[in-house]
Amino acid sequence: MTTTYDCTSDDQRALGLEHAQRAISEKKCVVFPTDTVYGIAADAFSPQAVTMLLVSKGRSRTMPPPVLIPRLNALDGLATDVSADARRLAEAFWPGGLTLILHAQPSLDWDLGETKGTVALRMPADEIAQELLTLTGPLAVSSANRTGQAPAQTAVEARSQLAESVEVYLEGGFRPVAGTDAVPSTIVDATGPRLRVVRNGAVTLEQLREHVPGVLGLGEVPMAEEPAAEVPADDTTAETPTAENNGTTAVDDSPRN
Repeated sequence: MTTTYDCTSDDQRALGLEHAQRAISEKKCVVFPTDTVYGIAADAFSPQAVTMLLVSKGRSRTMPPPVLIPRLNALDGLATDVSADARRLAEAFWPGGLTLILHAQPSLDWDLGETKGTVALRMPADEIAQELLTLTGPLAVSSANRTGQAPAQTAVEARSQLAESVEVYLEGGFRPVAGTDAVPSTIVDATGPRLRVVRNGAVTLEQLREHVPGVLGLGEVPMAEEPAAEVPADDTTAETPTAENNGTTAVDDSPRN
């Protein structure tokens, strides 16, 4: 049975997080707030759960979700060949509205869809999201909406689109701020020799270049270089997998949020 918890209440928040953790362990989907928009989440290491997430959104395996993580040190457990520049951006903008597309650790037992060996990672700057991720570990997360519809900025909006396909809705109020438009995470492809933006979002190119001056902006593709990784479908990470809109692989924040 689908349940919504008002996480502005301490008691409801505790109950909601407990129920959400249990739902994730049972391979079900949950919706929760991120620092960008609301995300729909599933166990990143369960193909069954990821498939349910994609079906709930009306999305195919060609649009894999990004993965949200609770801590910076989870980066090296999920990605390999992380360049110094990519690490510099992670240290500067995590937690926050930046999704990095990286080479996935080949030893990991997961199936996020057609990722071409990459994973889109983000660490959200949201207290409720962080509490849930600390309880569950990395989650596959996409924006909490049906594909083609506007990303949800409250749990009520998410439930109007996703209905009973989600076990738990955690309502934390408007995201990002009441009266503002949804802003997805910025997605940076870090799989090639040069970092490049593949989706503009919460972190500007100017801000990125303060830390890595050589970052290529959207559409800046020097001759003789390989094409950028495919952009993940939307972003929760939510925040915002091949690169999401959150999800190569980014909540889909549209978690790619």
